[in-house]
Parts: sequence; structure tokens; C-alpha cells
Amino acid sequence: MADNNTYDAIVIGSGISGGWAAKELTEKGLKVIMLERGRNIEHIKDYVNANKSSWEFPHRGGRTQQMIQDYPVLKRDYPLNETVLDYWVKDKESPYTEVKRFDWFRGYHVGGRSLMWGRHSYRFNKWDFEANGKEGIAVDWPIRYDDLAPWYSHAEKFAGIQGSREGLDVLPDGDFMPAMELNCVEIDVKKRVEAHYKDMRKFINARTANITVPHHDRTNCQYRDKCWRGCPFGGYFSTQSATLPAAMKTGNLTLRPFSIVTKILYNKDKKKATGVEILDAETNQTYEYKAKIVFVCASSFNSTWVLMNSATDVWEGGLGSSSGELGHNVMDHHFRCGASGTVEGFNDKYTYGRRPSGVYVPRFRNVYNDKRDYVRGFGYQGGAGRGRGVEVAEFTIGASLKEAMSIPKDNWGFGITAFGEMLPYHENKISLDKTVKDKWGLPVLAMDVEIKENEKKMRIDMMNDAKEMLEAGGVTDVKSYDHGYHVGMGIHEMGTARMGRDPKTSVLNGNNQVWDAPNVFVTDGACMTSASCVNPSLTYMALTARAADFAVNELKKQNL
Repeated sequence: MADNNTYDAIVIGSGISGGWAAKELTEKGLKVIMLERGRNIEHIKDYVNANKSSWEFPHRGGRTQQMIQDYPVLKRDYPLNETVLDYWVKDKESPYTEVKRFDWFRGYHVGGRSLMWGRHSYRFNKWDFEANGKEGIAVDWPIRYDDLAPWYSHAEKFAGIQGSREGLDVLPDGDFMPAMELNCVEIDVKKRVEAHYKDMRKFINARTANITVPHHDRTNCQYRDKCWRGCPFGGYFSTQSATLPAAMKTGNLTLRPFSIVTKILYNKDKKKATGVEILDAETNQTYEYKAKIVFVCASSFNSTWVLMNSATDVWEGGLGSSSGELGHNVMDHHFRCGASGTVEGFNDKYTYGRRPSGVYVPRFRNVYNDKRDYVRGFGYQGGAGRGRGVEVAEFTIGASLKEAMSIPKDNWGFGITAFGEMLPYHENKISLDKTVKDKWGLPVLAMDVEIKENEKKMRIDMMNDAKEMLEAGGVTDVKSYDHGYHVGMGIHEMGTARMGRDPKTSVLNGNNQVWDAPNVFVTDGACMTSASCVNPSLTYMALTARAADFAVNELKKQNL
């Protein structure tokens, strides 16, 4: 491998974007070191809870009072439970400041949140890349759908995305594996809804990164629905199952866990990065690594933290701050509202297996001739299911409990939850709080983010439209809900080092290069100029592969 801690490329972070950067760069012949701040998790061997049933956990997979006390942030939502507790960051070791409430759920380990993600994988559409420019919101994307389309295909073919081809402008088709089947109730509701709305609203198969046929030494999904514990079959895309093995196979990758990148080293005369400085998370020793290019893929906020902490002798706000936009324009997807009800007439039917996907309703607001009193829109995720047993567990015990659990409940349930686009507001920001330090003595981030009137207006439709559609689909006793949303809950942080066309108004150019250091590339959620309403991870994959291809070509031309 490389001598004297010198490599062709450094990749900061090992999650979805970092894994892709390592794969693409090593396959193109570069010697790469991938630096991960947390521990290593080895594929299969370290998925310690992957094959456990609920009764094998001390608290049946739930949470304890001690866990609630130890994890003041994680307790706010579903991530806090004993099945995957070791995958989430310890709140007390890595705190942050909340100017306004922000729910930040992180995974500091090899693979990052690629081990725990929801796997929904959709392309942005052509309007998503044009909307900012046309509506005069924030800045225009420096690329268009056609620029990214071949890279979407590249990512889909390797990652393995199952889904159905629908021919929709609002949700472009991709290179899919055979789709998982909708169940009988979903098919029935789908037919009724699409007939009622004359195909202007669609219920389709959710597109997820679960492979349905064997693929690149990975075994197809076994319908266990335990994905976020780590899949020993490699049935879903993660760094461990897909990109890391591909990168290791080249012989060009060095993986160094427990490596907290504290800054990017910058040569102000050459206006380029020369490498990075790291703090060893176990020994607290400091090391430097040198490289020709640096890919910053530490997840949106941590990537921004690294930039803010770099080249402060040149720019007070850090590397990439000359535009005044570094740390601003925070986005997430607002959700936790929708509707649910029951479906009668299928009491002789039940599900087979535990399918890890469901239905998806593509955006239908503010497209074509539809105009609302807000901009952008939302999609829905959900599906139908049928539980077993009785509503009140105390009604049965012993033999009667066994009997109750063997009999399905009378009716099926059907529910859909909306995911809405959040606009990029300059005043929604993160910044360094140097008065608070983490376990390693490093300054933490302060969060000052909120949703505004556009999102609040949208949420009314997100509830009402869900109720209306389910009723049109034959679902009964439909009730809408809004369980309340705080920014961060979507776990889709985006926008704090956005791409753009002008160095005066953006941090990155159209190739994901930092304007002030062209050999530094940021390709995770920080780079996003707008959020769309679809899950963003597939876009991170495509942008990373595209930027890596560009970077290698520029190196060959000696432009970097």
C-alpha cells in the first residue's frame, strides 16, 4: 500500500456516500484510505442480533428506563430499542446544542447509517432539478436530470433496486430488479384508487434496495424484515454487503476505523487540500494523511463540521465558507402524518413471509395543472397488513393465548404516511458551538432549524389527501393523523454545503468540488441544493459515482 501515510485519495466516512467513493476510486486504480470515526463492523460476523427472535432479547426488543436516561435524544423516536442499540451514537459522548429542537440520530461505525436505512430508493425527477430556478427559491441546481440519469442507472445496477416500471414523469423509472409483489389488499385498494382518480394518482410498489435475485455474491432477500440489524445474506444494500467488498477486491483500499477527521489540511498558496488531520478515537493521538484528492462523505452535518474546522487561518468560517452559505439551508423531509383504516372482505387471506417493502404513492400535488397555496409536494409510503391475537393481552393466558395468537385479527389494516419536501431556507443553519465539547474535546454543532409556513400548509393536504384516497380505495373507518414532527426525525439531513453555479452563493460547483479547493469533493447530503420529496440516498450514490469519475479524469489530466 501507500508509504508515509500518503495515498492518491482520502475518503472521509464509510456510509452510503463514503462506501461508493471508495468503490469507484479504487476500481479506477487509485490507492485510497477510507477514514471512519467509529468502530469496525464486519459483515455477517458482527451482526450479533440478526437472527434473534423477540423473546431472545431481555426486554423483547423494547427500551428500558436506563436506556431512556442514557439516550435523551434517541428516546424521542423509534431508534431507541435494544435490538440495534449498539448501532446508534451514544448521546452523552457526542452531544450537540439545540437552539431549536433538532432530533439528530447518528451511526458512528463502519457502514454508518447504510446499515440502518429504510432502503427506499427513488430518482429525483426533471422538475426537482429545475424548481429552485423557476420559483426563485435559494439557488438553481448546477445540473439537470439528464446529467445524473446515467449515474442513477450505474448506481441502481450495482446496488440492486427492486421496483416496477410505471412510465411516470414525476417518478422516473430505473434499472430495476423484479419487484416485490403487492399483497391482495394492496392490489384491491390500488385498483379502486387509480380508477377513482383516472390514473392521476398511483399506488405502486415501493422501490427499495432489497435484491430479489442473487447479485454480486449477495443472496436475494429472504423476507425476514430484520434489515436494520444487518443482513447476513446481503439481501439489502449497505457498505458492508456491497461497496466495501468491491473496493477491497481491488487491493487498493485501506480502511482505518476509530479515525476522527478533525480538519482538512489546506495549502493557501496552491489553493488545494494536501490531506487531513485525524484524532485516533481510542488513543487520542494525532496523525496526518496526505492525498491528491479528498472526498468528504461523513454525512451532511459531520462533513460540514469538518469543513468549518478547516483552513480557519484563511477563512474564519472554515473551508468553503467564502460564500456565506456553509452550514446554511438545512433540509429534511417532514412526515409523521397521514391516515389509516381497516379493510373488510379479505378475512380468508393472510400474508406470507415478512416483506420489507410496501406501497408508494408518487407526488401528485403541484404537478401538471394542479396548483396549491404552497410549492412542491409529497409522496406516501405505507401498505396493508393483518396482525394476530387479541387487542388486550391480559384477556388470555397460557393455552388460550396460544390459540389467540394463531388466529388472524378479523380485518386487515391499511395505512399511509406522507413525506413532504422542505424548502432550503438560508436562516435554517448549523454552526460550531465552541463552548460545548464532546468526549474527545472537540467543539460540537449547534442546530437552529425549523419548518415554516410552506411546510405547515402542505401538512394539511398530507393528512386530508391520505384520508380521501383511502376512502376512495374502499378502506373503512379511516382516520387521519398528525403525530407531530421535529426537524431531523426524517433522518435525511441535507443542504449545508450546497451545489450551485456561482461561488458567491454556493459551496460546491456542479462537479461537487469545493469552489475554494477544487481537489476537495463533498458528495453526501450536504451537497443537496433542494430536497425533492423522495428519499435521497440513491441520489447521493449517483452524485458520488459521477464526482469520482470526474475526479479521476481530472487527475489524469493533471488538473488536480
